[in-house]
Amino acid sequence: MSKVIMHAVASVDGFIADENDEVGPLFDWYFNGDQPLTGDEELAEEHGQDDGAFRVSKASAGYTRPMWDSIGAIIQGRHLFDLTNGWEARPPAGDHLLVVSHRPKPEGWHPEADVPFFDDVTAAVEEAKRRAGDRVVAICAGEMGGQALAAGLVDEVAIDVVPVVFGKGKRYFGSVDGQHLLEDPHVVVQGDRVLHLAFRVRR
Repeated sequence: MSKVIMHAVASVDGFIADENDEVGPLFDWYFNGDQPLTGDEELAEEHGQDDGAFRVSKASAGYTRPMWDSIGAIIQGRHLFDLTNGWEARPPAGDHLLVVSHRPKPEGWHPEADVPFFDDVTAAVEEAKRRAGDRVVAICAGEMGGQALAAGLVDEVAIDVVPVVFGKGKRYFGSVDGQHLLEDPHVVVQGDRVLHLAFRVRR
């Protein structure tokens, strides 16, 4: 059975981007080390890497590589889909991409790609688990991720915390209501300008 992990990089005060969807220094740690990771070419070029490779510290590589390798399917919301153009149907990790959206898939968008759209996060998680098999289902943080947490669909919360305060912007958990208890972190890895944390959701 697949494990469902909600994940994103966040500021110390819990934002995954500013009000204009700019990530500022949140992704700098992906490019400040000497350990290569497979990554997105455009993002790498924006940060001065011309070979399309993320390069992180040894500590971050020891955590990030196995995590990425464990992912079988990624679920993103429509907002992130629009910002990234659905990663051109090639998710940064895993073999499958699924999208939660109340609007249909854009006409003509990568007709060759098997990227299903769902208007319900529960249905998306069920299908992602089927596709992932015994691998991890990764849910992108934000409004859609917060909805999945509130619905009891998330097994684990993983946050790469960067030492910056945004003050306002897009929240890691979106506009989720109420308290949701997590266990003590079972992952605490200090990288270079990032702290990797993972918490199991208390049932």
